[in-house]
Amino acid sequence: METYSLSSIDLWRLCDELTIIQASLLLAGEDPEAQQDYVESHTPQNRPSGYDAAKAAISRGLLGGYIEGQVVEEDEHDINGNFIGKVSGTLVLEKSYVKVDSLRQWLSGRGVSTGFFFPAISVKQNYLDHNHPRYSAKLAAAISAWLSLEDTQLSRITPKQALEKWLRENASDFNLCDEDGKPNETGIIECAKVANWQTKGGAPRTPEA
Repeated sequence: METYSLSSIDLWRLCDELTIIQASLLLAGEDPEAQQDYVESHTPQNRPSGYDAAKAAISRGLLGGYIEGQVVEEDEHDINGNFIGKVSGTLVLEKSYVKVDSLRQWLSGRGVSTGFFFPAISVKQNYLDHNHPRYSAKLAAAISAWLSLEDTQLSRITPKQALEKWLRENASDFNLCDEDGKPNETGIIECAKVANWQTKGGAPRTPEA
């Protein structure tokens, strides 16, 4: 039986709770394992892009009760260094934590639907993985062709033509070649139909003004 190892950053998906620092790094697309112990010691310009914004948003969400978790306030000391209480409205970044499910719900409410906390994006990698037990070459070909045109301006050719062209050029990567190594036109047409958003059953066309 084949096993599939998770990357270091994917292992953080097993956590039900994360510290403010960990959650902020993950939201910024960084692996906490490599940076959580020293990221706060860096000057803001040397911290990962987006980290400070994520930290500020998550911290205020937790303090405001919008995100569930636990706030650990900073200690207050007198001039002699004696502990005299907690500082209201503060939190210790490495000890305060958020509940992941609550954080995800809070992010969704603000229009965030991609990134680490929405792993549905990474599921795409499964059906593009040749070693996956449910791998389908034609499915992978159709998805890859569709993704390849996502940012393409189709000003001179139709989506059908663009998809078929891409599939012919990459036929060997998806077992879409015949015994002579030439592109299998039947398979290419089938995959192009699946990926073509203008075929019957796809998204409705916008009426011209």
